[in-house]
Amino acid sequence: MAESDRPMRILIDARVIQDHFPGIGRYAFNLIDALAPLLDGEALVLTAKDARNTRYDLARLDRHPNVERIPIDIPIVHPRSQTALPGLLRGLRPDVMHFLYNVRPLRVSAPSLLTLYDVIPRRFPNYFSPLTRWKIEGVQRLALRASQAFLSISQATARDFATFYGVAPERITVTPLAPDPIFHPRPSAALAAFRRRQGLPDVYLLYLGSNKPHKNLPRLVRAWKAALDAGLGQEAQLVIAGHWDPRYPEAREWAMTLGLVERVQFWGPVSGEDLPWLYGAARAFIFPSLYEGFGLPALEAMASGSPVGASRAPGLSEVVGESALTFDPTDIEAMAGVMLRLMRDAGLRSHLRKAGLARAAQFTWQRTARLTLEAYRALL
Repeated sequence: MAESDRPMRILIDARVIQDHFPGIGRYAFNLIDALAPLLDGEALVLTAKDARNTRYDLARLDRHPNVERIPIDIPIVHPRSQTALPGLLRGLRPDVMHFLYNVRPLRVSAPSLLTLYDVIPRRFPNYFSPLTRWKIEGVQRLALRASQAFLSISQATARDFATFYGVAPERITVTPLAPDPIFHPRPSAALAAFRRRQGLPDVYLLYLGSNKPHKNLPRLVRAWKAALDAGLGQEAQLVIAGHWDPRYPEAREWAMTLGLVERVQFWGPVSGEDLPWLYGAARAFIFPSLYEGFGLPALEAMASGSPVGASRAPGLSEVVGESALTFDPTDIEAMAGVMLRLMRDAGLRSHLRKAGLARAAQFTWQRTARLTLEAYRALL
């Protein structure tokens, strides 16, 4: 039997499946669930023993006979990840190790892959203090040096790591993300009931994501004001949902300054149960980021049947293709124009809804798992 064809013993550090890592946790959970049926061998899955996890039922992974879940009490960002964890990994004797976060053990006994997400500290250095930037840069470089191969969530991210860190393109396999199966169209009557239950207006434009500076929310609020001034209608509201970092209050401040307190709702974090309904009940979804490693919320919105307007950020453009209205994220008037078209034009929304569903169907966790498995075999 050729070395590349024999059963593999894979170790995946999935301690990111916890509330502190909502996006990466979704990637880890769905990747393992899709990978297990394809793997001729065994997957050893490290999970965080005591970390808060309200989104994912880890028992779902246990149904796979070739998945051995190993809960450990070593936090990701902790000295014990460098002192105690390497010995534990050595005792498990994996053929290949896959680390999903750049704070990874540096001395390991088997070839390893690292998943790459974005280079935000390099593209937006002003968002970080010099000390924080130095720490992030040091951790990133150590993780890159300790890894033999890489998975990238987009072509744009692969290019960025080649440009900013000199990672050889041939060492990177692009494995796009995919929408979770929970995201799919819902009956209109059920969506209307959800709006009533949540106190949502009948007509709202949705943004979902954090409020970090590269998410471009101050311009989003200003574009919303421009759309309202252009006669959008008295009933429409902008709903901004997702994790809120108090260090970046500018979007709320702009809403107050522009007199939009009654026209903008700040929802904060959304439960996994409510998330697909929030997407589906919106008249449209808007994603104005200056930069995205991938842009999963836009894909989730499409899979939920919501028409999408998105910025032309490179990673995000790969996701939406020709299936969304796009705009320059620095052009407030252009963003407002997209808002007006999305909210006013029922025929356009119908077209975008169909195009978005077709686009989202091209991204599957099974495809991601196949590409990931090929990368494992190539490394082995």
